[in-house]
Amino acid sequence: MRLGFIGGGNMATAMIKGILEKGLLERENLIVSDLTEENCRRLRERYGIEATQDNLRVVEAAQCIILAVKPQYYQQVIRQIRDNVSSGHLIVSIAPGKTLEWLEECFVKDVKLIRAMPNTPAQVGAGMTGICANGLVTQEELRMASRIFGSFGKAEIVPEGLMDAVVAVSGSSPAYVFLFLEALADAAVADGMPREMAYRFAAQAVYGSAKMMLETGKHPGELKDMVCSPGGTTIEAVQVLEERGFRSSVIEAARTCAAKARRS
Repeated sequence: MRLGFIGGGNMATAMIKGILEKGLLERENLIVSDLTEENCRRLRERYGIEATQDNLRVVEAAQCIILAVKPQYYQQVIRQIRDNVSSGHLIVSIAPGKTLEWLEECFVKDVKLIRAMPNTPAQVGAGMTGICANGLVTQEELRMASRIFGSFGKAEIVPEGLMDAVVAVSGSSPAYVFLFLEALADAAVADGMPREMAYRFAAQAVYGSAKMMLETGKHPGELKDMVCSPGGTTIEAVQVLEERGFRSSVIEAARTCAAKARRS
């Protein structure tokens, strides 16, 4: 199988890097298109893959095509390629809010479609992706898509009705975490810690906490209680977060994100 990307930005680059590092596909089985020759040259030099400014060349060369352009360009790109897309192609969308029904209407014919929602930690091999498909996609094709997205992190098949929740809980949430990390480091800087050191301490603490939850399988509330000694420093900090509405703010932010995805 040859895999093609229409759009050669950060997400496509992260995916290409993961696919090659895991040995999922060889370089000759990857092709990408991008608007600028500069980006095409960068992709050729960095990954040794075919890169072109011609989207139709990707459709011609690849059996599985990942639409990795910004959501506002989806209709334009689909109009350009749809006459060349056949029943043998598998089309993968990574745009939030673009439903399978909407994609089918844009192609104006029966097309095998997969929706996927990866996130930016894919750039360091730690992404999380939710995947769903229309009725034309076979189980083998769905497994293949899971392997592709699993090559730069983890991938899980979900009902399409949960895709907006996926956007909120993993697609957009790295931004919430970075905001938290920045605030945590600012507090350490206020107490005299050099900024670069503060970023390292904060980032490692968040990384370790997430790893601990995934590997132990313990409820986050139980893990929180393990840190909160009676009458200790941590429980006082947690009390302040509760008083300031930390949990409710996160819930509201994530639900607002999901609602925005539904309206997209």
